[in-house]
This record gives sequence, C-alpha cells and structure tokens, in this order.
Amino acid sequence: MRVLVVGGGGREHALVWKLSQSPLVKKIYAAPGNAGISKLAECVNIQAEDLVGLADFAEKNSIDLTVVGPELPLTLGIGDEFERRKLRIFGPNRKASIIEGSKAFAKEFMQKYHIPTAPFKIFNQKEEALKFIEESHFPLVIKADGLAFGKGAIVAEDLSSAKEAIRKIMVEQIFKEAGTKVVVEDFLEGEEVTILAFSDGKTIIPMVSSQDHKRIYDGDRGPNTGGMGAYAPTLIVDDRLMKKIYDEILEPTILGLEKEGRNFKGILYAGLMISEGGPKVMEFNCRFGDPETQVVLPLLKNDIAEIFLSIIEGELDLEEIEWTDHYALCVVIASPGYPGSYEKGTEIFGLERIKDEATVFHAGTKLYNGKFITDGGRVLGVTAIDKSMEKAISKAYAAVDKIKFKGMQYRRDIGRKVLKGKGRFL
Repeated sequence: MRVLVVGGGGREHALVWKLSQSPLVKKIYAAPGNAGISKLAECVNIQAEDLVGLADFAEKNSIDLTVVGPELPLTLGIGDEFERRKLRIFGPNRKASIIEGSKAFAKEFMQKYHIPTAPFKIFNQKEEALKFIEESHFPLVIKADGLAFGKGAIVAEDLSSAKEAIRKIMVEQIFKEAGTKVVVEDFLEGEEVTILAFSDGKTIIPMVSSQDHKRIYDGDRGPNTGGMGAYAPTLIVDDRLMKKIYDEILEPTILGLEKEGRNFKGILYAGLMISEGGPKVMEFNCRFGDPETQVVLPLLKNDIAEIFLSIIEGELDLEEIEWTDHYALCVVIASPGYPGSYEKGTEIFGLERIKDEATVFHAGTKLYNGKFITDGGRVLGVTAIDKSMEKAISKAYAAVDKIKFKGMQYRRDIGRKVLKGKGRFL
C-alpha cells in the first residue's frame, strides 16, 4: 500500500514512524514533511493547505491511503476533495471538522446535546463583549472563534487583561479572521487531560489518556504554546472516569454530529478539565494532538494502517485495540524566543548520539548541506517509554541532554507532578 501523510510536524513524524511499522505499507510520502520524516518517507514539496495539489499528487502516484495530520486542510475540506475524486482519505470531512474550526459552533453544539462544558457567551461585536466582561466575575477565558493553532485562548485574571485580550483578538486581529468572533467562558479549575478517540461515525474507541504541558516555562508559567511536552497514560483517568467520559462526552458528540448530518470519521480530540464536578470539555479538535500523538502512538500495539482502513470502511467495531502497560513521555525542544518570534537555520548537534533510549520526532527541522538545522518554533520531540514513569522521565531527559543547538529551550518538569503525587484527581 502506498501512503501519503499530509503535514510536516512532530505529530506527522510520529504518524509516519508508526505507519512504517505496518506490513501493509510499502511506500510512504509526506507533504511537505521535514528532515526527520525524510529518513522514513519521500518528502514532496506540497503544502498541507494545497488541497488540489495534494489530490493531484495522490491520483498521479496511485496513493492508496492519505492520512491528514493538521487541522487546517481538514477544515478547508481536503476530505471532500479526495472523496469527490474517489481517493481514500483518513480524516473527517469539512462539515464534521467544524467541531474544531469554530469554537462558537462547538459550544452551541455542546449546549444543545447536554455535553458538559463551561458556561459561555458568544460575541461578534467588540462593544457587546466589553459590556459583558464589565459585569462578569474573573478569571475568564477569551477565545478566538476560528483556528489559532493552539494559541487562541487567553486567560484573563481581571477586567484590564480581559479588555486587552478582546482588543488584541477583535481589533488588532492577532489571530486574523479567526478573531472576528469571540467566545467568553468561565475559567475551569482542575486537572487538564486529553482523550483521543478513534471514530467511524458509529463506533467510538478511546485511546489511553494523556496530558499536555501548554505553558512555555516550568511550573505551568508563561504564555501558552502548541505544547511543550506530554505523557501517557495519566493517573487521573481510571476505568470509571473513562466510562463517564465515554457516556457523557464522546458518544453524545459523535451521535450528535451524525444527527446534524456531520458524520465524523477520524480522530476526535477532547481536551478536558477534570474536577470534583466531573469532566468538562474545554475544546474539541478533529485530529491527533501534538505532542500527545508522540506519547500515545508508541503505546499502541495494533497496526495503525489497519485501524485507519477500518474507520474509512465503517468497520471499527471489528477492531480489538490493545495498549502496552508502559508509560511514554515526550519533551519538546524549542527555538529561542518561541512562542514569540524566533530565528531559523541554527545547526542541531548530537542527534546521532541517541540510540535505543528514546525516539526523536522532528517538528521544525530541515536538512541543509547534509546537516540538521532548525526550521520552526517547536524543533524536536524526544520520547521515551518504560514500565515506570520515573524511568521514562529519566530516559527522555538523558536523551535531551545529548542534543545541542544555540538558545534551545525546554521544560524540565514534564511528567514530574505524577512523581509528586499530583497527577491524580481525588
């Protein structure tokens, strides 16, 4: 089978890595890919949002399966373009992808189908939003409606910071057209977890739970990023809680989308807050998370190509999905200045020194004169697995210590709160 993976980040490297282990897969292409991906797949210079170019490539190169990593091509309708040409693709169509493409839609959808989430208001006029926050209690979360690549939610601790957030999103348009509408919602307290689930529109199978680390600095300080590390599984989500998440969130979401004529085939990402009141949805995404994919897929025993095909054919109920009893931990190494402006083109040293202790998933990298150089904000994700969380942490950081590039930054506390007994909500 010839496979095309759309995207070029750490998530896509993890997908290519897992697909390369399948006996069904004979050849992998990646568009556009990155330096690390190029060691396992043939990279082609087509951007992820070039839907027609990707479909043309799939036709000309007899691609049997296309797997979409990022959200942008999904929300633009890559699934519809491929299905129109009778090309097999893994990922929801445009109508189903709105669950991520519009936070306003997602919140109103959850309200309609009684899916637990924070109370909210939606505004498309700055003046109305300002009037509302002046009469509100704090903290609040202010979100751009559209895609903002993991950075569109601003926590406002007081009225001043809330006004500033609305000004930045709706007036300065720091998230461009994604900020023409805002969602203002109550701040939720508790532990954040991610549940990824396979869905063929009828059957839903959750993956092991994971926990992302969004803030740039240790101790969950500083601005939000696309994710500075993750671990799986969490201690927070036991079998009882997973059943509650399935019954109250995953199943009503998939069945509700079906009722709305938005049949969801692909990966449903539920970003949850776990508190004494139970799980509540902070966000839905329509694809694998990044860096959660880098810790979830190494724990999956199954052939992922078989799972993708069963979802496309509507036969997920025939799959028996199994997981190892290990822990996986990923530490993201970023460029200096990230999540703000950053330089590219810095040489990366030490990758050849990492052997079996960890797997390095490339995100923002490219090859220049045979050398690995930085080419993005998040540069590498170093993932280690072990039967104990303590050993997984130790192995991951030992591997990180072997990597060097000028100004590199990373968090030193990924997964540490589990060891301190803070990774379980009682």
